[in-house]
Amino acid sequence: MHWSRWGDPDRSGPLAPAARELVDAFLGTRDTPALAEAEARLAPPLPAHLCATFAGVVGAEQVRVDDATRLRHTRGKSTPDLLLLRSGDAGDAPGAVVRPADHDQVQAVVDVCVREHVALVPFGGGTSVVGGLVADRDGFAGVIALDLARLDRLVEVDPLSGTAVLEAGLRAPEAEALLAEHGLSLGHHPQSFEYATIGGFAATRSSGQASAGYGRFDEMVLGLTAATPRGRLDLDTAPATAAGPDLRQWLLGSEGAFGVITSVRVTVHPLPVAVLDEAWRLPSFAAGLDAVREVARSGLAPAVLRLSDETETALNLADPASVGAQSDGGCLLLTGYEGTADGLAVRREATTALLREAGAEALGPGPGAAWRRGRYDGPYLRDSLLDVGVLVETLETAALWSRLPAVYAAARASLGEHLDPGLVLAHVSHVYDNGASLYFTVAAGQGEDPLGRWRQAKTAVTDAILEAGGTLTHHHAVGRDHKPWLEREVGPVGLAMLRAVKAELDPTGVLNPGVLV
Repeated sequence: MHWSRWGDPDRSGPLAPAARELVDAFLGTRDTPALAEAEARLAPPLPAHLCATFAGVVGAEQVRVDDATRLRHTRGKSTPDLLLLRSGDAGDAPGAVVRPADHDQVQAVVDVCVREHVALVPFGGGTSVVGGLVADRDGFAGVIALDLARLDRLVEVDPLSGTAVLEAGLRAPEAEALLAEHGLSLGHHPQSFEYATIGGFAATRSSGQASAGYGRFDEMVLGLTAATPRGRLDLDTAPATAAGPDLRQWLLGSEGAFGVITSVRVTVHPLPVAVLDEAWRLPSFAAGLDAVREVARSGLAPAVLRLSDETETALNLADPASVGAQSDGGCLLLTGYEGTADGLAVRREATTALLREAGAEALGPGPGAAWRRGRYDGPYLRDSLLDVGVLVETLETAALWSRLPAVYAAARASLGEHLDPGLVLAHVSHVYDNGASLYFTVAAGQGEDPLGRWRQAKTAVTDAILEAGGTLTHHHAVGRDHKPWLEREVGPVGLAMLRAVKAELDPTGVLNPGVLV
């Protein structure tokens, strides 16, 4: 990862001249380059005696205190995170980066943190966009980033049961490559796929772009192992149980605040032998929602079901050479089928019939193929726009079908009011029998205080979403950014339950303090 941008430094670059001219006409541009890495201002390193203690657990070479390593473990990759880093503010840098090799070393590091009262931030791919990698510092002897990259094994494959045990530090591409050797796949492809890890997927309740076919990541998890200040926690027995509440759910989505997930048992699927993308045009976003709802409820939905609103559609179809002939206006619906040839044919036939009945117009494979080629590239464009003074950020929610139009309207109105002039795009990319997600992308001028401008807009739109009946977050997690609204969503009793679990599992509060609760 680049220290102040997304992803591979070799893939980042300036906005193309033609694109900048277009952006300048709508929003205005001005060069706003990031400071050089040498100008970043970091928190001080961990005291030597504490580094020596951790070195006794993982080895001296696995305790890093150099600025370059600590800088690359500072915060996540939200626009506020990057705005701070681009200005040289790395005050949230960990004092050390500690790299354990296995569960036992993770447990031993947790034990040292409890004994020495050192705050611990579990670190996977560093892709959090909700402030999930920033620990409270007051009252602690220091802060470490617990980098799980060395926990990178495929531990077990059970083809008869259709499961695999994966260690938490595996990046998604490496996990897919290891499973592919056995003819298997997770099918989990969020936009962060190239960098995110298995443990991060579990700790944030991630949802992938093919969730209509494969489900959310938390639905895939059958068992898990975690290191807690109270000791090892193993929750891996059967595909379903009535032995009290499902304790796995206390760790899934906990963002490291209750324990450090070190491995998970997940459902895996045969590698798809056939993949087909098709695109459709619906006359309006409302008509598209009706069509998507019927497809979702059919039980034969494609793996990918992605509906863009009118504004996002206009941008997606802006290059006729890339998508072929299409009608002007309306909303773009992408469908992606994966699996066996026979299974794909059944789902395609059912979905096609429903879409034609809804008045959808076929656009062929071009738009879907273009989306699949570039589906991980959005964050790179975000960085290029930041370079020319454009504020770009995303947010997401979900709601019941009956509430979805009101949530969509409320969010768009709020963002339009607080980021005027600006551009607000939206799409549905995760669907359920009872409702769907809404994912918004916004672009506006940065102004003199871009961080303050975004925080004001984020506060207003979050209030609007909750008032209209949407959830605080569908798959980005709570982190620090959403924490002020958590009680409003789960209620005072629900928040008390979370605090009670935190107090029991982490009585000294060393696990990711300040995140979630």
